[in-house]
Amino acid sequence: MAVTKGTRTPQVLVAGAGPVGLALAYELARRGIPLRLIDAKDAPATTSRAVATHPRTLEAYDQMGLVEEMLKRGREIRAFTLFQDGRRLARLDADYSTMPTRFPFTLAIEQTATEEVFRDALADLGVVPEWGTSLERIARDDDGVTVGLSHTDGRDETVRVPWLVGCDGGHSTVRRSLELPLIGEANQTWLLADAPMTSELPPNSIYWVRTDGGTLMAVPLADDRWRLLDTAETDYDGDPGHLAARFERKLSQGLGHQVRIGTPSWVSVFTAQQRMVPNMRVGRCLVAGDAAHVHSPASGQGMNTGIQEAVNLAWKLAMVIEGHARAELLDSYTSERVPVGEALLESTKKATQMIELRSRFTDLALPVIFGVVSRVAPIRKRMQREMLGGMSGLLLSYADRTLTAPDGHGGSGPRPGARLTEVTDSDLTGTGWPALLAALRRPGWLLLAAVSPGVPAVAETVRRARAAYGSWLSVLSVTEAKSATDPEVIPDGDGRVSDRLGLSPGGWLLVRPDAYLLARGPALSPAALSDALGRLPLARPV
Repeated sequence: MAVTKGTRTPQVLVAGAGPVGLALAYELARRGIPLRLIDAKDAPATTSRAVATHPRTLEAYDQMGLVEEMLKRGREIRAFTLFQDGRRLARLDADYSTMPTRFPFTLAIEQTATEEVFRDALADLGVVPEWGTSLERIARDDDGVTVGLSHTDGRDETVRVPWLVGCDGGHSTVRRSLELPLIGEANQTWLLADAPMTSELPPNSIYWVRTDGGTLMAVPLADDRWRLLDTAETDYDGDPGHLAARFERKLSQGLGHQVRIGTPSWVSVFTAQQRMVPNMRVGRCLVAGDAAHVHSPASGQGMNTGIQEAVNLAWKLAMVIEGHARAELLDSYTSERVPVGEALLESTKKATQMIELRSRFTDLALPVIFGVVSRVAPIRKRMQREMLGGMSGLLLSYADRTLTAPDGHGGSGPRPGARLTEVTDSDLTGTGWPALLAALRRPGWLLLAAVSPGVPAVAETVRRARAAYGSWLSVLSVTEAKSATDPEVIPDGDGRVSDRLGLSPGGWLLVRPDAYLLARGPALSPAALSDALGRLPLARPV
């Protein structure tokens, strides 16, 4: 249970109480790390901004214990539909059959709602954002960070903390202080608006609407409101009624039926940029989210990437603070997440180019292309996989990173570097997966071992692992029991866990706190476990 910032010396100062800062603070707080969370704004934001939460982020929310609250506040999106000049060209339904997940959809949830869920969860842990608190000065040394804070009531404060994390957005004070350059380019300007919309469109799809040689997009939100985007006419004279009429005219023409648009509650003219930092750590200071990368909103990946960065960083920072690992562990944050940022910039650049297609040739070619896509199943499935794979985050792997062991095991099941949560709702009918997913919701590492009477050495290794590493490693025995009351036993009587994970008697998997697999093997032994743990810069030798 986390404590309030006043009862123990804060170990981390998190600058920025947007979704990334909130996620990082929550992941640290539920590990018992004392912290302060500050934000220069006077109060939480009231406009929606990011609206798409993809499957891998929903899996992370499930580990946090927050997914049900998120689902209550959003709308499931299960298709992508293209219209051009009044007729529907194609509807691509989401197909995650090659990427098993319990959340085979994108959740349309406004950023304001996402942040509210996090703030409520943090309040239960005794952490409240400090609004109206600006980060003015940063001085670093080998032992910590000294920062100057200014408060809206006129107070100035000097604070000393061991660690500082900048989640303070695209104009990050932390990033500028660290002299980390944002490398990249600027792209086209788009206009975004949130408004009530009445139409014949089912609110379970994202709509790509081409008309007059330009592209609009429409994403359903809660309460009959929609996120609208125009890539061609991006001027805004400040009159929301005039803007609503323009969207109404263009969408009606592009969809082929009359659309009614109410007064927008939010309007933004957004210049998409594709920029990122080459390094996410400088000594005891780190950056995450928009402080580390800014890009087009075309595929709705920005907030998702930032929250997944927060998850990646939190468990590593907690291990260092708690004395289980040396600070070198934090170098893996950069080595694992910078390549993700590079891939993100490339994918959002391509998505931006596709959305902005502006030629007469495009108008002629799209009906032909999507006619083929709609009729030819292999092409349609490949397109769905490529589109969904990048956006969903489900194909992300740390297989070639320094922490991850090489896979010499073969056989079935996830490979080192892949996520462990390749599971569907049908798997939950057994006893094993519900128990394993419950174990994944507890912060910390997991060692899964297929204990069997025929392999007695495994049980002894399990006992020794619990004694040596039990403060940060949960050791779970996967058995053939039909049920179990022991939280250290996964009752896999129907074999669903073993089959999915490729666990034969004596086999084992070492799982990181973010549910990615670090190592696996066919026979658990002290030597095999030592080799796997040796990839971590632990504070005490293995």
